[in-house]
Amino acid sequence: MTESHDPQQPAADTQAKAFRCGTVAIVGRPNVGKSTLMNALVGQKISITSRKAQTTRHRLVGIQTTDDAQYVFVDTPGFQTRHASALNRSLNRAVTSTLSSVDLVLFVVEAGYYGADDEKVLALLPKNTPVLLVTNKLDRVTDDRAGVMMPFLEKMGQLFPFREVVPMSAKTRDHIARLFEIIRPYLPEGEPMYDADAMTDRSERFLASEIIREKVFRWTGDELPYTSTVIIDKFETEGRLRRVFATILVERDAHKAMIIGNKGSKLKQISTEARLDMEKLFDGKVYLEMWIKVKSGWADNEAGLRAYGYE
Repeated sequence: MTESHDPQQPAADTQAKAFRCGTVAIVGRPNVGKSTLMNALVGQKISITSRKAQTTRHRLVGIQTTDDAQYVFVDTPGFQTRHASALNRSLNRAVTSTLSSVDLVLFVVEAGYYGADDEKVLALLPKNTPVLLVTNKLDRVTDDRAGVMMPFLEKMGQLFPFREVVPMSAKTRDHIARLFEIIRPYLPEGEPMYDADAMTDRSERFLASEIIREKVFRWTGDELPYTSTVIIDKFETEGRLRRVFATILVERDAHKAMIIGNKGSKLKQISTEARLDMEKLFDGKVYLEMWIKVKSGWADNEAGLRAYGYE
C-alpha cells in the first residue's frame, strides 16, 4: 500500500537540512489507537492504553528529537459523542483547544472503517492547518479484505482535503519511520522547544497516576465504569527511589469490590504491575501504596473535575 501525495504538499528540503520543530496533534474517535501511535512515535510508553474506550483523559505531549528535528506530538482524548457528562465536555474541550494551536494534524481512523463517530471528529478538523489521514491498524486487515482498502482510501480522500493519506500500523517500526519522514516537511524551521532528552511535558506524578489508572482498567475490563480515576496523594523522591501514595476514586461500593477482588487479589495485581511499569519508566525503585475511595457523581461535577486535574 502506498501513500497518496497532494501536489500542494511541502517540497522535500533541497538545501542543507535546517532544524525543524513543530507540534502535531493526534486526533480521532475513541479506540482507534491514538495512544499506541503516540508511544511508538516517542519510543517510550507515556500514554496509557487499554481496550476500554475513553482511556485517554488529558492532553498529553510526547517529544521525539532527532539530529534535524523536534517532533512535539499531542495525544488527545477520543472525541466523546455519546454522553453529555461534565467529564466528557472536559475531554472534548481538550480536543478542540488542541486543534487550534498546532502545525499539523494526524486524523487517525481504523483501516477500512469509517463511521458516525469518525465523521463527528472530521467535522472538527481545521481548514487552515495541514491534516494527514492516518489509517491505523493495517495489520488487522486480513487478506480476504485487502481489496476493500483502495475503495476505502478513495472514499476518504473525497471527504476532506487531506494533504496525504498514510496507511500503516503503529506496531510496525518501518511504518513509524516512514511517518516521521512524511511529517518532517510540515514542521516549521526553528529551535527546539524542549531539551533533547525530554519525552513529555508531564510530571512523574502525573505519569504515575496514569499508569495506575491503566492497570485498573486492564484488570476490571468492561465491568468498571470509565469514570473511575486515580489521585496521587503524595509523591516523594529520595535519590532514585520514588514513594507513591495513591487513591483510586470510584462511584459505588460495588466498584470498590471489583477492584479489590477476592481477598485483595485484584488490587495486589494492579499494584504490582503499576509499580513495575513505574520502575521501568522512572529507571529506579518505586514504593507504592494504594487506597480506594467511593465518591458518587464526581464525573458530572465541574468543580470536582477541576479539583482532580481536569481542564
